[in-house]
Amino acid sequence: MLSRVRVWLNRTYAENVFFIDQLRKNPSDRAVEIHATHGDTDSPVLAAADTADLEPEGLSPAGYVEYALDQCVRRGIDVFVPRLHQAAIVAHRAEFEAAGTALLAPTPQAVAVFEDKATAYEAVRSIGVPVPPWWRVRTADELVAAVEALEAGGHRACFKPAAGAGGTGFRVITRAPLSLTHLDGFPGPCVQLDLVVEALRRAEEPVDWLVMPRLEQPEVSVDCLTGRDNRVRLAVGRTKNGRRRGFTLHEQWLEPARLIAEGFGLHHLSNIQFRMFGDRPVLLDVNTRPAGGLHQLSQCGINAPWAAVQLALGEDPGVIEPPFLGQDYTVVSGTRPLLPTAIPRQRTTEAEVVLPAVPSPVQTAGAAQALPL
Repeated sequence: MLSRVRVWLNRTYAENVFFIDQLRKNPSDRAVEIHATHGDTDSPVLAAADTADLEPEGLSPAGYVEYALDQCVRRGIDVFVPRLHQAAIVAHRAEFEAAGTALLAPTPQAVAVFEDKATAYEAVRSIGVPVPPWWRVRTADELVAAVEALEAGGHRACFKPAAGAGGTGFRVITRAPLSLTHLDGFPGPCVQLDLVVEALRRAEEPVDWLVMPRLEQPEVSVDCLTGRDNRVRLAVGRTKNGRRRGFTLHEQWLEPARLIAEGFGLHHLSNIQFRMFGDRPVLLDVNTRPAGGLHQLSQCGINAPWAAVQLALGEDPGVIEPPFLGQDYTVVSGTRPLLPTAIPRQRTTEAEVVLPAVPSPVQTAGAAQALPL
């Protein structure tokens, strides 16, 4: 009988409750126990896990690595899926492996390339993957110059932080003056150029933004699973066009995704996003972590989280082809349980992790069993 697998997800997105569900429903029926940590006691990931801890606040990246190593040893973690402080953690892969924990994460070099979007665009362009025109700006004058260059080419300008995730800080530039039209309905992504320029001139520190054309739909997110031998085991595109979602295996999306995943050591799970610039796909972003929507591949008969855990454990799942492509769909929200009480937060210093005298994991197996799987 195969031994149970202990998997840890640290401070991850709420949508990864579905990642947990799929690990438990793995096709081998192998027992999987989930440990989760977060800074927010109301994260549904904590309630979905078998054991959970609140993470200490205020740790430096180096301090967090010490905390993570302690968690792996104390909890007997077999596979660690790091999101918070991913760069610092993967730099210490050998120490985690010595503790008996496999990291489900790319190489330090890959994380470094894709932490900064400007560096990423330069890197992928060098291997022949198309990227949109872009300008790195730090001042109001640089912003205006980039916007004017884009508008002269007939494009609508937008900007986003050079480093960031989840679409935070993304705005579309408009020259239309603020009016009641902009204040009607829900807030949108558009912001007046004159207001942005004024804010930049008042700012005490420079920004670090990428200015680029507003790219068109469809948006295609290619979920990849890549081995440490740099060979892609899985590549499936998830399409988004307005509310409508679907799947694709078209090589115009998959071929550049494979080039990036194999060329830069994007080991284990990654998500590579494209949009249209004119009549051709160009790179939008690269996530060196599992996408929040990864579970949607279950509609194609694929359990990607489990295949990734297998690969991390050295159990190569081989090349995974979807047995079918699911029909087009839309995404709706649902409810998930929360923990009924707060979890005691561990006290830490930069030098050591100070543990409570009585173990403080919150056992939530009952809550997890009550979830609709």
